[in-house]
Amino acid sequence: MPVPRVEVTPAAEALIHKMQGLHGPLLFHQSGGCCDGSAPMCFPRGDFRVGQEDVYLGDIVRTPFYMSGPQFELWRHTHLTVDVVPGRGSGFSVEAPEGVRFLIRSRLFTDDEYRALEQEGPPPRGPQH
Repeated sequence: MPVPRVEVTPAAEALIHKMQGLHGPLLFHQSGGCCDGSAPMCFPRGDFRVGQEDVYLGDIVRTPFYMSGPQFELWRHTHLTVDVVPGRGSGFSVEAPEGVRFLIRSRLFTDDEYRALEQEGPPPRGPQH
């Protein structure tokens, strides 16, 4: 069974379902900019253009999760968990009007997880959906 690179908390899963009901299919992107490095942005799927260097980490709640190539190089050893916390996130992310924001919680992969990921090869880059 493949090692997941990204997962979701129950609270974030519930919010993603709510946002899917309001906006249809979604897409997450983690850019690594100075202000939003731990805050993934969530967009209606057609409103964000995935670049050829963006790394596809997997799906959470039927929603693809991408990370910018440079950010992935820094976080390649890291398991990500999407969570939700009170507060105001980016005005461009779909959850902003809800008074909450998505947030990344992370941990290093175990040695066994990392070996398994290395055997799988690098994750794909560019649009996958």
